[in-house]
Amino acid sequence: METKLPPASTPTSPSSPGLSPVPPPDKVDGFSRRSLRRARPRRSHSSSQFRYQSNQQELTPLPLLKDVPASELHDLLSRKLAQCGVMFDFLDCVADLKGKEVKRAALNELVECVGSTRGVLIEPVYPDIIRMVSARPRL
Repeated sequence: METKLPPASTPTSPSSPGLSPVPPPDKVDGFSRRSLRRARPRRSHSSSQFRYQSNQQELTPLPLLKDVPASELHDLLSRKLAQCGVMFDFLDCVADLKGKEVKRAALNELVECVGSTRGVLIEPVYPDIIRMVSARPRL
């Protein structure tokens, strides 16, 4: 038993049950609705925005965490976390370059230390970590 199919060159008639008509190729819209949506304007990330601090402190480089004895490690860790909580105006590329570099180096050192040293995150350091993270403005 052979099934006959309609010829490919003729569109399906609208009277065929269960089949919709095939539009001619020049009438097919090749663009989706998504491309017609308006693009949202880009918002700058609030981490790049500056909240003025009247008591802006001058950041000075601290000793490396790996160079201090274990008895002073957590005190130095707290001081570096405090440095990382200082906000800078990153929209002004030339303002306070030294402070930005000190903060960047401290952040990189903290990431490396926490990732490679066991026992460095003890409970007394948690409030300093929360203070540093909460210093960042919300998005």
